[in-house]
Amino acid sequence: MALLPAVRLACLLLLVDLVVLAALAQLAPALAWLGLAAAWLEAGLRLLAFIVAGWLLAPGGPQGAAVVLSLSPAIFLTLRSLLVPYGAAPALLATATPSWLALTHVTTAAALLTWATPAPGEAVGTKSPVAVGRLLALARTEWPVLGGAFLFLVLAVLGESAGPYCTGKALDAVKHGDGPTAFTIGLVIAADLGSSLFAGCRGGLFTLALARLKRNTRYRLFSCLVRQDLAFFQKTPAAKLSARLANDVPLLCNAVPSSVNVALRSLVTVVGLGGFMVGLSPRLALLALLEVPLAITARKVYNARYQVLQRAMLDATANTAAVVQEAVSSIETVRTFAGEEEEERRHSQALAEMLGLKDRMDVEKALFTLVRRALQLAVQVLVLCYGHRQHSEGTITTGSLVTFLLYQDKVSRHVMALVFGHGDLLSKAAAGRKVLEYLDREPTGDSGGTWAPTTLRGHVSFQRVSFAYPMHPKHLVLQDVSFELRPGEVTALAGLNGSGKSTCAGLLERFYEPGAGEVLLDGVPLRDYEYHYLHRQVVLVGQEPVLFSGTIRDNITFGLEGCTEDEVRAAAAAAGALDFISALDQGFNTSVGEKGGQLSAGEKQRIAIARALVRQPTVLILDEATSALEREGEEALQQWVRSWGTRTVLLITHCPRMLEAADRVVVLERGTVAETGTPAELRHRCGPYSRLLQRAPGTGWPETTGTGCGE
Repeated sequence: MALLPAVRLACLLLLVDLVVLAALAQLAPALAWLGLAAAWLEAGLRLLAFIVAGWLLAPGGPQGAAVVLSLSPAIFLTLRSLLVPYGAAPALLATATPSWLALTHVTTAAALLTWATPAPGEAVGTKSPVAVGRLLALARTEWPVLGGAFLFLVLAVLGESAGPYCTGKALDAVKHGDGPTAFTIGLVIAADLGSSLFAGCRGGLFTLALARLKRNTRYRLFSCLVRQDLAFFQKTPAAKLSARLANDVPLLCNAVPSSVNVALRSLVTVVGLGGFMVGLSPRLALLALLEVPLAITARKVYNARYQVLQRAMLDATANTAAVVQEAVSSIETVRTFAGEEEEERRHSQALAEMLGLKDRMDVEKALFTLVRRALQLAVQVLVLCYGHRQHSEGTITTGSLVTFLLYQDKVSRHVMALVFGHGDLLSKAAAGRKVLEYLDREPTGDSGGTWAPTTLRGHVSFQRVSFAYPMHPKHLVLQDVSFELRPGEVTALAGLNGSGKSTCAGLLERFYEPGAGEVLLDGVPLRDYEYHYLHRQVVLVGQEPVLFSGTIRDNITFGLEGCTEDEVRAAAAAAGALDFISALDQGFNTSVGEKGGQLSAGEKQRIAIARALVRQPTVLILDEATSALEREGEEALQQWVRSWGTRTVLLITHCPRMLEAADRVVVLERGTVAETGTPAELRHRCGPYSRLLQRAPGTGWPETTGTGCGE
């Protein structure tokens, strides 16, 4: 609710109330004989008028304001008659002094403005309801463990309630000279021991549920993330996703087992002990209940700020982790440009922002704790004074008063815990909203059809394909591109950087869907193929291959099961990696380190090619992935490229010798096909292909004398 509607509603309620009270003042003599019932009749008429006026003139406003404004005078008069039975008779608000009317409306207006004031750093109208139901749905799988925990919770509360009751009875026995009996002492000890035992069982089961919930949620979140499309990862830094898994998931999972544990334990305790308190002294119990609305109001004001600060704190933590990961993973670039001080400054700024938010959270928590303790102490002093008065009048015994005070101390603590549990549940749910958003995302990265033929020729056809990356939808990277890849042939894609070569490879791997046109494999659109089948038949080796922590064998067989030793060795031999692997002390069991850091760039590239070949793909894509082989002789290089047999090969390279080894060359310019043909045909055309060759001096390209190019 915004500030302006809150002010408008408060003014509307005041005007309506003045009219209603003016009418009721004329009926005051006729209602006086009803006594306390007159106050409730007045409250009902005022409530009806407020609701009708709000529905007609301020729809959508909080009806709670009308309820509080109309019922609070009647509740006050009722409590006064119960606590001070010999005091003044109840009076109508219509006949009271104007100060009473002003007090009720000022209090209601303050409550409205408090509820309507947005927290710092949060725009008005941006708050969305916290999906507490989603939290309960997450914890549904742990219902057997949580059910046992709730059972022990009830037993613990019963034991906790019986302890003070038995203590009070023992005190009354001592006062009467009877002395505590062994049975009474045994009951006190049994109640305390039973309460401790059941509380320990409850805590253990909730801890078990929390651990299982963290594990399952992390698994679900990671499983959901790795199945997203590439556009999601391009706009979401990996460090932030890692921080969500490390920080947000535990916070979110704590919401149900921990917060619900505290909330339910406190609720059962308050209800149970409250019943005992009402039995001991209804008037003292009503007086003690004054703490509840005060605690709820204070907690609401605190929660509004805490939730926003906590979300900002988690975002700042994720940003700090992103800065650290970027600096560490790019340390060579940092050293190259002497950017250590720049990275220190970025990290210092991110860390300062995070610590500043933490300090604000700590200060506001300390202030809230101070206000909460002051309210709690004020109510306790009020109850103690009125209890002393009742004891002097003889309406309550010493043991009952002691029992009541013991109960009040427990109830007071559990009321605060109950309010805290609710606020904590909302805060953790709000902080974990990003995790819930990720879990709600539909996995699109591993979607596909069902087509999985037993044989595949490997004929690829790009038919009038146009494409723009999701981050830049208006910039077409490919425009009406058409070409073919034929089985048993090596087709090279040539062109300047940014011409769309790697984009074609990404579309063939189905990292993205074409914006227009189709990419066909044996005449069938790629989206109709089964996901795992497609990525075993069409394999990409990139310019900068990524190896995972583990052994060389683990990296070659990545994503496959049941690979034999002969298949692994054959793939390594075909990739030209068997010699250097055999020279290592541990051979295929050698650890490659993080991201293959213990291997050279050429060795990583050969292992990546072996990882592709072990799958025996029908279509092999080499995207600038032959730099490790370009140092070999021209004849050996061409022989290696032509050794693929019936396999379809798409070769993306800037190396003229590799282009010469291809059967066909497709030249791209600014996202369109400029020309297609054999290397010899394109050289003699003196077109875009020849201009590309002239841009690569010193590469050992054969002489083009006699073609007329550049003459």
